[in-house]
Amino acid sequence: MQRHTVLFQPDNIEIEVEWGTDLLTAVRQANIEIKCGCGGEGTCGKCLLRVLSGPVKMERQSLCEGFVIACQTRVAGDVVIEIPTFSRLLGHQVLLDSQSDVLTDALGLPSRFTFDPLCKKVSLKLSPPSLTDPSSDVSRLLLALRRSIGLSNIELDLNQVRLLAEVLRANNWQVDVTYVRVGDKVYVVSIDAAGHVDQLLGIAVDVGTTTVVVYLVDLLSGALIGKVGAHNQQAQFGDDVITRIIHGDEENNGLAELQQAVVGTIDDLVLVLVEKCKVRARDIKVMVAAGNTTMAHLLFGIQPRYIRLEPYVPTANHFPICRARELELQHVHPDAVVFNFPAVASYVGGDIIAGVLFNGMAEEEPVTLFVDIGTNGEMVLGNKDWLVSCSCSAGPAFEGAGVTCGMRAMQGAIEGLTIDEKTFEVTYSTIGGIRPSGICGSGLIDALAKMRKVGVIDRAGNMHHNLPTPRIRTSDAGIEFVLVWADEATDRDVVITEADVKNLLRAKGAVFAGIRSLLKLVDLDMSDIERIYIAGGFGNYLNINDAIEIGLLPDIGVNKYSFIGNSSVKGAYAALVASSALHEVEQLTERITYMELSAGNLFMEEFISAVFLPHTDLSLFPSVRS
Repeated sequence: MQRHTVLFQPDNIEIEVEWGTDLLTAVRQANIEIKCGCGGEGTCGKCLLRVLSGPVKMERQSLCEGFVIACQTRVAGDVVIEIPTFSRLLGHQVLLDSQSDVLTDALGLPSRFTFDPLCKKVSLKLSPPSLTDPSSDVSRLLLALRRSIGLSNIELDLNQVRLLAEVLRANNWQVDVTYVRVGDKVYVVSIDAAGHVDQLLGIAVDVGTTTVVVYLVDLLSGALIGKVGAHNQQAQFGDDVITRIIHGDEENNGLAELQQAVVGTIDDLVLVLVEKCKVRARDIKVMVAAGNTTMAHLLFGIQPRYIRLEPYVPTANHFPICRARELELQHVHPDAVVFNFPAVASYVGGDIIAGVLFNGMAEEEPVTLFVDIGTNGEMVLGNKDWLVSCSCSAGPAFEGAGVTCGMRAMQGAIEGLTIDEKTFEVTYSTIGGIRPSGICGSGLIDALAKMRKVGVIDRAGNMHHNLPTPRIRTSDAGIEFVLVWADEATDRDVVITEADVKNLLRAKGAVFAGIRSLLKLVDLDMSDIERIYIAGGFGNYLNINDAIEIGLLPDIGVNKYSFIGNSSVKGAYAALVASSALHEVEQLTERITYMELSAGNLFMEEFISAVFLPHTDLSLFPSVRS
């Protein structure tokens, strides 16, 4: 097979590929990350490149003049390719914490929990064997450990048994044993010389579809030593869980690629913390992770294909406790124990359990709505007596999927804007304060609200053709409104099309219909909701007034809303440093009732009513101008 060179600019990276290789594959081979929401299916049109020289074969034309779609364009000779800024996966806006968090004490623990870490160290002095006491080294160690901690269900790893004889004798039968207790089961992590363990560390991990966040925690004090986050490297295989499930199911080695990508993301972040905080990787002896059900499957290398197929059943809701080396995690102790939050159902996962654990709604009287608007829209409604949950496919649009110039919350994304009601001029702000290359979720919410207020769109999302502004125009994509002209942006106009608006109306309609469906299930009205917790990266940057204005969230008074930040990683942290929290986790999985929205007509009826601005029933939004 003939081979050709591909030179990527301005990176100045040159690789060699076979004739007919698509440019997306070539970009990945060059270790350059670009947007590809559909995972290479050719449906999102986000992987735009410019061919500077050389022959290519296009299987599908781009609507963006002067650019080709990487996954639909094949190498037909030596080529030079430019990767524009708006196509790159730049630095994500990662939510590490929330300044509005009022749910925790000074340690960062929910106040109902006391510090009692999952991982502990105990010092043991064993009596040496003799002719009158010839019991095995393992029996001798386990007996001493049982007497010390009062538990008998103890697991020793094979490698620990292999090394045990020499470790005991080299240290005169005095050792420090580090162990993790989950329920009534004890997992030995390490057996070291007495006084050898001077640090005891753990990590709490939010395994998000879009981003991954890691907390490094001192388990001797409960102190948070460091925190860091980055985009999930699985993004190269698609923006949403369905696209990734398809990749894992249909591509050769696809499942392994997805697992390696998320494990690699965690590993890279842990290494940053190890170096930044000047700690030893081998002192990290436990990891608690929380993520949605698909992300949990992919982390453990479990095939998730049936999650997307009716009747939408996961392989597992509870995940086996394993060791770090089984996942090939490189920058923690190889025998570190890995615990992953259980899921409720295919689309309500451990991240939601972690959020409910953190916010405490399951232990309190007020009727509370907990909403996590991320790549999917998941919610829990209830109080200490009952809890119901559901998930709606809404988030991908708010992460930029299916929106012409949509993008994730990265450098250069428009995150907020205003539109002058007379001139229709747009004032905007971007993440990082740099030239705009697209618009992210919070900006899209702003745009819908402001476009309706000034009359660019009507309640059904139709754009008005006859406004006195050049910003309204017709293109190959249909009628559109120009937010930013190309000379202010990066290479192209930033626009919102009428089709984009309709897509966003469907997304916001799904979230609101999910809320209404849960309320009807328990025979409650909007007025019965006493407080609403908003979690997640997108939710934290959401303008509540605009979200109400477009009918995304209930119109029950802004004072009832609270942002609780990244509740997934905070719940994981709570389980890491409080054993009673872990007990509560197991109870939550049994208490939360899951509502499958695709069963019956209730959700569809609510959805049809919710795809207007703000809704067909304006009485539900008394504060919104009709």
